[in-house]
Amino acid sequence: MKTPNDEKWTNKKISRRDLLKYTGIGAAGVAIGTSGLGGVMKAMGYDVFEPFADNNIANKVNFYGNHQSGITTPVQTNIYFASLDVLFSSKEELQELLQLWTPLVVRLMNGELMVNSSTNTRIPTGDTGEAEGLGASNLSITIGVGPSLFEKLGMEHLKPAELKDLPHFPKDQLQKEFTGGDLCIQACADDPQVAFHAVRNLVRAASGKVAIKWSQAGFNSFPVDGGTPRNLFSFKDGTVNPSITDEEDLNKVVWVDKGWLKGGTYLVVRKIQMHLETWDRTSLKDQEATFGRYRDSGAPFGKTKEFDDFDVEVKDSNGEYIMPDTSHVHLARKSGARMLRRSYSYASGVMSNTGVHDAGLIFISFQKDPLQFTTVQNSLGRMDKMNEYITHRGSAVFACFPGVQKGSYLGEALFKAL
Repeated sequence: MKTPNDEKWTNKKISRRDLLKYTGIGAAGVAIGTSGLGGVMKAMGYDVFEPFADNNIANKVNFYGNHQSGITTPVQTNIYFASLDVLFSSKEELQELLQLWTPLVVRLMNGELMVNSSTNTRIPTGDTGEAEGLGASNLSITIGVGPSLFEKLGMEHLKPAELKDLPHFPKDQLQKEFTGGDLCIQACADDPQVAFHAVRNLVRAASGKVAIKWSQAGFNSFPVDGGTPRNLFSFKDGTVNPSITDEEDLNKVVWVDKGWLKGGTYLVVRKIQMHLETWDRTSLKDQEATFGRYRDSGAPFGKTKEFDDFDVEVKDSNGEYIMPDTSHVHLARKSGARMLRRSYSYASGVMSNTGVHDAGLIFISFQKDPLQFTTVQNSLGRMDKMNEYITHRGSAVFACFPGVQKGSYLGEALFKAL
């Protein structure tokens, strides 16, 4: 297969008739079939790609490495997460898509336009342009594949046993429109427009090949003196995460160590509505008892500092648990399972039928086996006092490819395993 490195971009003139022919648009302006921006540009004789190249721009996350970015990358302030459905039915087209995306992701993370500019104003621009001049903004892009993809493409024999839809959990009220997906793109950046631009343009480049099933923008705000960000309930979120610099611990908790996914991980995403109006009518004492932590300091009950270790079995002089056994932290710790959380808050206006906030948490976790998440969620069960204030609306699980070395492409190990 021709690789993105084979040719350089050259400017060519093209007639309107040829443009309509190449883009699959009829005289009435109706799309009658297209292979996406990459295919259109190649059909016109353009090569939209430069060789795989990194640069040294400021505020940049490196693309190449043993693992994909956006997993152990220091958490940025914004996310745009998209779950996609594929519109094709062959593994060859999946491979072509990932080969198409790889150099585009490199350029986006470099803070560059996705393709070089053309002087021909008679054709659509290769990049939508809204991120021009905004820099790299620490953009990271993470690509994953869902369990349904393997069934659609006749690749069931390559689907890892661990990659399957999550079970139904107590209190789940999942909405079909926010659940599942064949592929995912997680774009995180310190500028919301940069994150959105990345997803928009990758999907645009694959026009006719993929469609967005559901998406969600989110945000994090960090204290001015550093530290753990707070969720919309005002409590610190992600305190007990593994250290992103402790490779030994990450190997135990995050990175898959076998098969074509070796060096990759599993991403669990849950769209969790937080009932802010109910929470705001709850006393601070009950709020803290719900979490098992003090709101201001983030310290677990019975301790003074956020990162103090604790034993959930410790009781007071009256024989009562110091950390309530219905609290979120008590039940999560008791499960014994660990994962790397990388969650973001979201606020999407109000619910049209009730007028309450449509806001909450885009819960994202990375783990070497989705069973780690399932174990924690089952431990929370119906006892978790948090259930009074949240509703799980969306859910999906994806296998995130290992990292990419120069000269390779996203998901190459999967196709070598065919």
